[in-house]
Amino acid sequence: MLNEACPPSRGKARAYKFLLRPTSGQQGALGEMLRDHCSLYNGALQERRDAWRHASKTTVRYGQQSAQLKDIRAGDPERQGRWSFSSQQATLRRLDKAFAAFFRRIKAGDKPGHPRFRSGKRFDTVDFQKDRDGCRWDSTPHDPTTRVRLQGVGHVKVHQHRPVLGKVKTISVKREGQRWYIILTTEQPRPEPLPKTGSVVGVDMGIANFLADLGGAFVANPRHGAKAAAKLEAAQQALSRCKRGSKRRRKGVETVAKLHRKVRRQRLDHAHKTALGLVREHDCIAHEDLKIRNMSRAPAPKPDPDQKRAFLPNGASAKAALNRSIADAGWGVFLAILAAKAEGAGREVIAVDPRNTSRRCPKCGHTAKENRPTQEKFHCQACGHNAHADTVGALNVLRAGLARRDANPA
Repeated sequence: MLNEACPPSRGKARAYKFLLRPTSGQQGALGEMLRDHCSLYNGALQERRDAWRHASKTTVRYGQQSAQLKDIRAGDPERQGRWSFSSQQATLRRLDKAFAAFFRRIKAGDKPGHPRFRSGKRFDTVDFQKDRDGCRWDSTPHDPTTRVRLQGVGHVKVHQHRPVLGKVKTISVKREGQRWYIILTTEQPRPEPLPKTGSVVGVDMGIANFLADLGGAFVANPRHGAKAAAKLEAAQQALSRCKRGSKRRRKGVETVAKLHRKVRRQRLDHAHKTALGLVREHDCIAHEDLKIRNMSRAPAPKPDPDQKRAFLPNGASAKAALNRSIADAGWGVFLAILAAKAEGAGREVIAVDPRNTSRRCPKCGHTAKENRPTQEKFHCQACGHNAHADTVGALNVLRAGLARRDANPA
C-alpha cells in the first residue's frame, strides 16, 4: 500500500488524549454519566431485540430511537434528562454501528456474535459529537488551568501536556481503571512534508529482533509482556483466591488491570519512537505485509483415528508460546503508527508479500528452505553466500517494494 501526502486543501484529523483531574464530586458525577448512558444503550438494545422477536421481525432503526429521546428525558429527568442530548444520540449511534457490523459480517458469511448488553464495568466511554454541544473545551496554549465543561458534571481540570492544534471537532470522556481521560479529535491543516533524505529502507520484523534493516542494524525486541509476566502471574493468582464481590477482589482486579495498562503504554511508546526514527531518516519504507491474525491462529485439533474422543499431539503448546511472543511484539500497532506518521511526513510506505523473503539469496536468487539452517543464520546452498537471516529478509523486502513502486508509479 502506498501512502502519499494529500493536498494541503484537505484537512487532517488528529486525536489528543489528556488526563482529567476531577474532584471527588465530579468523579461521582462522571460515574453516574457512564451508568446512565449504559442504561440507555441496554434499553435501546432490548427494544431492538423485542421488536425482532415479538413484532414479526420488525427492525428498529436509529432514527426511530433517537426520536424517542425527548420523551425518555422528560420521563426520567433525574437520570436521563441531566445529560447532553447529543451525547445520548452518540450512544444510540454506537449501538446502530454495532448492528450494522453484525449484519455486514453475516452477509460476508462469518458467524458473528449478536450485540450484547453492557455491564457498568464494560461501558467506559461517552462521546460528544460537537464542541460546545453538551461540552466545551476551554484551552489556552501553555496555560496550566485548562478545563473542559461537561453538562451535568461542571468544569473539570485537564492536565494538558501539549498544545492542541486545529479546531476541536469531537470530544470523548473515557474511564481507564480509576483514571479519567478526555480525547479530542481536531481538524488541522495538512503538515508540511519533511525534507527529502534520498534514503530508502526495507525492514524485516521478527521475534528475536523486533526490526532489522538492510544495513545490518537491529532494533531489539523489548518483550514488555514477557518482562511483566511474573508480576502478572502473581497478581492473577492472588485475584483467583479472592471472594467474588469482595472489596479485596476489586483491589485485585485493579492491580491486574494496572499491570496490563503499563505494558500497553510501554508497547505504544516503543512503537511510536521506532516509527518516528524510520520516518525521519528515510523517504521510502518497505515492510512485510504480515497477516498477523493468521500467524497467531491456534492449530486445528487432530482426532485419533484409532481411539474415540482422543486426539493426537498437534503442537498447540509450542504454538501458544509463539502466539504470545507475536502478540507481545505488537507488529500490528507498530505498522498502523508507521503508516500514520509516514502520511503526515509525506513519506512512502510499501507493504510487500512476505513469502520467502528470508529464504531467497540476494546474490543469486536461489530460494530454498535449507538456505536458513537456523533462526539467525542464512547460508545459500547454491552460491555459498552467508549473512544474517533478518538482514537478508530486509534486503529482499526493499527490492520487492521498489519493484512494486516502479510497476505502479504514482
